Amino acid sequence: MLSVENVSPRAPHTLQPVELSTSPAIDNQGYQVLERFNLQSSGTVVTITPAPPAGTPAPYESDRIGVLIAAPLLPCRALTPVRLDTTRPVRPLVLPNRTATSPQETSVSSTASKRTLYRLTHVKATPESMLEALDVDALDTLDAVVRDVSDHMGVPALAVSFAVAKEEAAWGKDILRLAGESDLLQSEQRTGALLVLAVDDVVYAIGFDQGYRLLPAQLKDAHFGLSFGIRAINPRQVRDFTASVLGQARIDSSLIPAGASVPTLGLRDHGRIIRHLGGYLDEVELTAGSGTRNGAMTAEGGIGLCIKLGTTPATLVKDIRAIAAICEHVVPHPDLAFVEHITAVKDASLIDALDAELDATLGRPADGRIITAVPFSQSTDLPRSTACAIKIGSCPPHLRDEFSLDYVLERARVIKAGARVTALRQGTVELFRDTLSARTALAPRTASLEALSKETAMKWIEATFSLDSRTFCLLDGEWYELGAGYLRNVNETVAPLFPDTPSVDLPRWPLVEKLNKKGMRVMRPVDEGDYNKLAAQARRGWVCLDKKNVHNPFRASNSVEICDLFTEDDTLVLVKPAHSSSPLSHLFSQARVSVELLFENAAVRAEFARSVHVNSDPARSIPEDFTPRRVVFAILLKDGAKLTPDSLFPFSAITLAQTAKALAARGVTVEVIGVESESAQSAMRDEAA
Repeated sequence: MLSVENVSPRAPHTLQPVELSTSPAIDNQGYQVLERFNLQSSGTVVTITPAPPAGTPAPYESDRIGVLIAAPLLPCRALTPVRLDTTRPVRPLVLPNRTATSPQETSVSSTASKRTLYRLTHVKATPESMLEALDVDALDTLDAVVRDVSDHMGVPALAVSFAVAKEEAAWGKDILRLAGESDLLQSEQRTGALLVLAVDDVVYAIGFDQGYRLLPAQLKDAHFGLSFGIRAINPRQVRDFTASVLGQARIDSSLIPAGASVPTLGLRDHGRIIRHLGGYLDEVELTAGSGTRNGAMTAEGGIGLCIKLGTTPATLVKDIRAIAAICEHVVPHPDLAFVEHITAVKDASLIDALDAELDATLGRPADGRIITAVPFSQSTDLPRSTACAIKIGSCPPHLRDEFSLDYVLERARVIKAGARVTALRQGTVELFRDTLSARTALAPRTASLEALSKETAMKWIEATFSLDSRTFCLLDGEWYELGAGYLRNVNETVAPLFPDTPSVDLPRWPLVEKLNKKGMRVMRPVDEGDYNKLAAQARRGWVCLDKKNVHNPFRASNSVEICDLFTEDDTLVLVKPAHSSSPLSHLFSQARVSVELLFENAAVRAEFARSVHVNSDPARSIPEDFTPRRVVFAILLKDGAKLTPDSLFPFSAITLAQTAKALAARGVTVEVIGVESESAQSAMRDEAA
């Protein structure tokens, strides 16, 4: 008979047979010991008794003799006892050899565990309000168990748990089709739990396994975890971060297990809005305060806060109070204070004014001021999703393979003025995953979709507006004001890029007669491709490389345009007529990609050199190891307006600053030049017509 007394899971132990009494055996953690069974996991501690009590969970199967310690919350399937083989001796079971730990570390691991803590908004500190805040219909569908645990916790608290069983795992049909063996099929079970509690009249929630999905996204304080992180994380030991890039619908993420400093990681880059920050903490008074790495513990803060928390009611409440005190009373570390340079707008009248500006913009044809964004809360689900359903207004959800900004803007445009923003806030974008690899008429797509997450449609768009001298950005469904320090840094980077005397003599942009939307003949700029050809012909030694692309080494199916014009002194010129932020942001990003490819890829350099030779007249040659030293952006604004740093759209200025900084690191200078039209006055007269 095997005993489990005094077993440390971190050190090798041999369990010697001991005699059990006829009463139910209880291990040192209070679990009742089960019968003799075959055991699948070699790391499971075993013992032997005569017969399993009725209703106990079935143990795992294996070729090892033993008995499983009961774990009532552990999902088990088709695990049955086996007959006792008296001819086989009972052998001592050796647990896996792991790194030994000190008694202090063992104590910490048993009193604290890593969980994600959320702070909830608009929820009253009562169990009744906590239940009302959850999706009651979803709880009914899941047949969830709901309990008021206030007496046990010592504070108002609600606990919920659920289990969803499926006869066949999502991958079942694929493995059956590939391997042809039906006994490989397995069922699956998803479980989860949620603990909602109020500490000092503030409501918090902790998810276990899939339990966090029970929390509606709009209840979560989007800044809670990050607010703690910039106050408690050591800025010299940042381990990971996630950032949104303004104007590019892009999310950057990096992981440095050993930790690195803020300057090393380049977290202060223009246009990068930190949404998640992880690292080693300065000293904090928490239950798990004495962890690893010379006493430093780690935390990851974003919408929620992932950190080791006490596992008893008293220690959990104590830890939450300590976290709340840091968020409320500790100022951000100077090296991380920049994270709050973009601050959420709280003034109701200001929010109404910004919503009105957005509402009016939604009612007009798309002009690039509104772009696609990815909600941070759905950024992890997006790569796994294979479909999304968009619902705006009274129309039923529109199912498609991926998100469509055009569809959202079209739906918003037909809604009456004053109600468009509300329609987006009430509208939803839900991500799904296909559970079938192939669909038939008998297995339509709607029947094979597993819901991943749902967010308000407002979080899928990004926009910037200026009111008087202040600049605001719509990000993740909220309005933020770009702080004075942030804007000053952007302007200080952008201003020197606009020289009083341009280094490149660009020809004027010709105007030609075209038909406007009313069918009237008006003067308009020639197309970009025509201008590039005319410019190359008008300047000696210039080469037109518009649409003369090189192969993309990272994606064989497409190509990359290095530049539009290549000057006599080997300057890359990128040309763009622009009336919105979208084409300029793309232009600046294109330059960054082009330069990085020329510096990093020999095949791209060689192909670019051949393209210059083939497309020049008379033919000219550049070395196959050519790398640029200067990039010029040639921009024609609408109506021939004069180009200055102030005339750039906010997204464009941010992207330009980011691009200039990245290229400067490679020794490449950046210059921005406004292209004059042949007759701005005639164009203005035609516009009036």
